[in-house]
Amino acid sequence: MPVRSTGTATISFGLVSVPVHIYSSAESRASVSFNMLHKKCGTRVKQQYICPKDNNEVVPREDMVKGYEFAKDQYVIFTPDELKALEEKATGAIDINEFVPLKEVDREYVEKIYYLGPDKGGDRAYRLLAKALDTTGRAALGQYAARGQQYLVLLRPKNGVIVMEQLHYADEMKSASEVPVPEGDVKDSELKLAKQLIDQGTNDTFEPEKYKDTVRERVLEAIEGKVEGQEITAEPAEKGGAKIIDLMEALKASLASGADDEEEEEEEEAAPKKKKARKAS
Repeated sequence: MPVRSTGTATISFGLVSVPVHIYSSAESRASVSFNMLHKKCGTRVKQQYICPKDNNEVVPREDMVKGYEFAKDQYVIFTPDELKALEEKATGAIDINEFVPLKEVDREYVEKIYYLGPDKGGDRAYRLLAKALDTTGRAALGQYAARGQQYLVLLRPKNGVIVMEQLHYADEMKSASEVPVPEGDVKDSELKLAKQLIDQGTNDTFEPEKYKDTVRERVLEAIEGKVEGQEITAEPAEKGGAKIIDLMEALKASLASGADDEEEEEEEEAAPKKKKARKAS
C-alpha cells in the first residue's frame, strides 16, 4: 500500500530550510468492533449523557460545557474561545534544536513514526540533510507544532529517506527501575541451555511479513459465516501436556521440541526433491 501525504512542514536547522511532505509510515487496520443492540428488536441503541445530581436528567449536547477538575469534584469551566486560545499555534515548522547520537536514543521514547519526503524546491537540501545525518551517525532532535499541540520529534535517516519519530516527553515516561524484579542468581547450566534455545530460534534477518493477525482473520471469517446463517461454536480446548515446573526441565523440553520442528521442516523441504528424483529415474 503506497504511503499517503498527511500534510506539509518545513525542517529548519541553522539558516537552512527544507520543505517536506509528511507521510504515514503505516495504515493501522480498524479493529473488529461490535455495536450494542436492543435485544428485543435488534435496533442499535444510542448513548445519552445524564446528570446524576438532577435526578438523572438527560443532558443535550448544547447544554454541555468543558471543565478541568482541579480538586476532587471541583471544576473550572472554559469557554470554546478560551480553549481555542490555549491551543498551540500550528507553524508548520520542524525546529531542530540539537543533533544527538542515534544509538543513544532509547527506543521506548518512540510513540509514532512518519516518513518525510522533499516538497517542491527542497530536493537538494533534503538529500544533504539525509546524507549528513547518515554519515555522522546522528539524529536531529527538535519540536513540531501541529493539531493544537507541540510534539518532541527526532529525525533520522533510512536508506536516503528522512524518518520523523514522534517521541514521548521525559515526564511522560515511566522508569524501568520501577518494575519489581526480585534479586537472584542465574545458574550457569540454565544460562547455557537458554543460549542454546536462543541460537536454535535465531534468524539473522527481521522478517515481519511472516506474521499475520490470525485472530482478526478468524473473527472476520466467523462474522462472514454468521451473516450467511452459520452458527458459531467454540472449538474444544486442546489438552496440554504435563506442566513442567522445573526450569531446567522446561529448557530441555523446549530444545527437544525445537529440534523436532527442524527435522519436520527438513523433511518437508526434501520431499519435493525426492519426488523429482523418482520421476527422473
